[in-house]
Amino acid sequence: MPIDPSPTPSPSAQSSSSPGLNPAERLLNLVIALVNTNAAMTKQQVRTAVAGYADAPSDEAFERMFERDKDMLRALGIPVVTVGTGGHTDELGYRIDQDAYALPSIDLTPAELGVLSLAAQFWQDKTLQTDINRAMVKLRAAGAGDPSADALAGLAPSVRAVGDAYGPLMEAIEARRAVTFSYRAAYNGAVLIRHVEPWRIAARDGGWYLMCFDRDRQAPRVFRMSRIESRVRVTGPAGAYEIPDFETDVMLGKAHGEIRQAVVAVRPERAGALRARAKPVADGDRETYSERLPDPAGASAGDREGWDILEVPYRSMSGMASEAAGYGAALVVLEPEALREETLRRLVAAAALGGAPVAKNVEGEVPRG
Repeated sequence: MPIDPSPTPSPSAQSSSSPGLNPAERLLNLVIALVNTNAAMTKQQVRTAVAGYADAPSDEAFERMFERDKDMLRALGIPVVTVGTGGHTDELGYRIDQDAYALPSIDLTPAELGVLSLAAQFWQDKTLQTDINRAMVKLRAAGAGDPSADALAGLAPSVRAVGDAYGPLMEAIEARRAVTFSYRAAYNGAVLIRHVEPWRIAARDGGWYLMCFDRDRQAPRVFRMSRIESRVRVTGPAGAYEIPDFETDVMLGKAHGEIRQAVVAVRPERAGALRARAKPVADGDRETYSERLPDPAGASAGDREGWDILEVPYRSMSGMASEAAGYGAALVVLEPEALREETLRRLVAAAALGGAPVAKNVEGEVPRG
């Protein structure tokens, strides 16, 4: 078998002879070159020394490529400055201003690092967790301290995974481009194609939501991202619409329903998750609500007083009724009346499924809770 005696081309020669370097890789090469230059690099030096620019088929093509890359770096916040090269020539050079580009030294107290660690635990989605873990490792390697003993440990909130829709939607918001996707409706499970102009993404109540303008309905809408069934496909040109000023909490509040207050009676040391967002009723109202507590046969007055009466905020009648019914006899809904009845309906249905008799009070009625 004949052997080719020609030498193997170097990596740089292979890069130069390639049909074209990825634009992002070419930008990174330009940043590295301009950061590490002693003084400044002329256009000719950039063309010959930075991988990716030798692919330009003509001087005009190189000029367009280089100018476009400079503008892109400046748009990203990287300070590319133009300076004179000195000597007997008027040729200009380019470099990155190190003072404006470099981050100052990071000196975090253990408490500050603890707060960052707490925030990092919030992002549980695999698409973001890797980058956050790397950032925390670098901070600790820089001597920022160890937050393991911080008082905030174990207090991190959490949200469900963002999912594959997050990245394309964020890019579409940045470029103000319309998107389309398949979405499963909550009320009937139907999957429909949505055409929207994305405005903002926010996390609320353990889930991620897209706020946008629905082109089909010609109205603002909020979509829960976990119900997006298909890949998000970006359509249309950049800058196709303007994002209006709006209040995120107001828009999400309309989508979730207005916040209402339920009054419930809870046995001591029970329903811990509900207690975390509840508050005691005013002292003057406790006696009024106590009169509505269940009084089963054989109960003493002291037993009737063994309840904590709390106010609990909620948005969804169905969700609150499900939660209240889940605590069984440890919780009684006092008001509103519609919530009492819905909770009772669920308790009766659960008892029927199990074949267990439903407890009744001395009047022979099912306790309403």
